[in-house]
Amino acid sequence: MMKEDLRKIFSERKKKKLINKELTRAAVLIPIFLKENEYHILLTQRSHHVLHHKGEISFPGGKRDKSDSNFLETALRESWEEIRLDPKDADILGELDDVQTKTSGFIISPFIAFIPYPYEFVKDTFEIKDILDIPVSTLLEANNLGKKKTTNNGKSEIKYRFEYQGKVIWGATAKVLNQLLEIIQSTGRAQ
Repeated sequence: MMKEDLRKIFSERKKKKLINKELTRAAVLIPIFLKENEYHILLTQRSHHVLHHKGEISFPGGKRDKSDSNFLETALRESWEEIRLDPKDADILGELDDVQTKTSGFIISPFIAFIPYPYEFVKDTFEIKDILDIPVSTLLEANNLGKKKTTNNGKSEIKYRFEYQGKVIWGATAKVLNQLLEIIQSTGRAQ
């Protein structure tokens, strides 16, 4: 089962942390669930009311509050606020490497969680325009992944881009998603 394979991988994996006191810390939750015998990943489309990343596809999450005791608490609190995912329904499997946004100055800590399905999500319409669930197998199809090598200030970087039903996933979200998909592929259990 993918859930237990991922739990084992994350228990043995050392996360790469980014530290930069100039940047704002944030955390996201990457909910995975089994729907009709296929694994899906939940993403959101941000509204145009929010300050950062208007209209972009992202994972539930946001900026760390002073009241959050750690980044996992940030991811769970934000997921509750944005889509009403109860923290007790998120089975945390582990953490991906930190990712930095290029345009808005954030360092994001991504957490992987299995959640029950079906689930009664409730969007915070100020922050969230839409909730998407995308089959992992669709994301793994070669024609859905765009990959481009760029150079910025003499530093080489790969930029990722996914497309699903006319929606484009790019930037830090695509980088996080690619990281997760590479780990899922290593389990041999994408379906």
